[in-house]
Amino acid sequence: MVIPNSADNGFQLKVCATDLDFYYGSVQALHGISLDIPAKQVTALIGPSGCGKSTFLRTLNRMNDIIDGTRVEGTVLIDGENIYAPETDVVALRRRVGMVFQKSNPFPKSLFDNVAYGPRIFGIKDRARLSEIVERSLIRAGLWEEVKDRLRQSALDLSGGQQQRLCIARALAIDPDILLMDEPASALDPLSTTRIEDLIGELRRNYTIIIVTHNMQQAARVSDFTAFFYEGHLIEYDRTVKMFTKPAQKKTEDYITGRFG
Repeated sequence: MVIPNSADNGFQLKVCATDLDFYYGSVQALHGISLDIPAKQVTALIGPSGCGKSTFLRTLNRMNDIIDGTRVEGTVLIDGENIYAPETDVVALRRRVGMVFQKSNPFPKSLFDNVAYGPRIFGIKDRARLSEIVERSLIRAGLWEEVKDRLRQSALDLSGGQQQRLCIARALAIDPDILLMDEPASALDPLSTTRIEDLIGELRRNYTIIIVTHNMQQAARVSDFTAFFYEGHLIEYDRTVKMFTKPAQKKTEDYITGRFG
C-alpha cells in the first residue's frame, strides 16, 4: 500500500516492501505485504498477537536471518536499495536500521560502555570521539541530565524506564536512519511510558520510526501513519487520524474499538 496522500504532501519514501512473504519453516507468517513507509514520520504497526507485525518489523533489518529455517520472498527497499540482494552487507544494514526491543536489554557494563559499544564495533577508538558520541546519544534519548555524573556505574542499576532510554541511546549511537521499536513501553510504568512517547515525538524530527504496539491509545498518540495487520495480512494502512476515526475496513474498526484482539 502506498503512502496515503503522498502526492499531496511531498513525503519522501524511505522503506518500500513489495509482495513480501515470510516463512518460519513451512509456516507462512506474512502474506504478500506491500507497504510504503515515509521518511521522518512515525509509523505504527498494530494488530492482535501473532498477526505478523513484529515479524514484519524484523524483516527491515534482517533480524529474522538468525532464526534457522526462515525464508523471505519479495523485496524490501530502503532508499531504493534491495536489502535482500545477495551483495547486501547485513552488518552495514543494521547500522542504518537500529532496533529497540520490548524488554530493555542493557549490557552488564557501565552506562558509558553500553552506549559506546556500537561505535567501538565500527572502529571508533578515540576516547574524546567516543565521549562526544555517548553524550550526544544520551541527550537525544532524554537521559543525559539524569546520568551524566554516573557514567561509570553499571547500567543494571538504572530503573526500568531509564534502562529502556539507555537502550534507545545505544541504538542512536551508531547514527541510524531508521529506528525500529518493538513494544518499547509495554513493560514500563505509566510515567516511564509517557517519557518514551515524548521521546518518540522528539526523535521523529531526525529519524524514520516504525513502532509495534498493542496499545491503541499509544498508536493514536505517537504515530503519523498506522498499518493494521491480521493473520499475516496487511488489512489497512492510512494516516493515523483517519484510521482511528473513519477506518475503511470493518475488521480494522472492530479491532480498534476492542471487539476482538
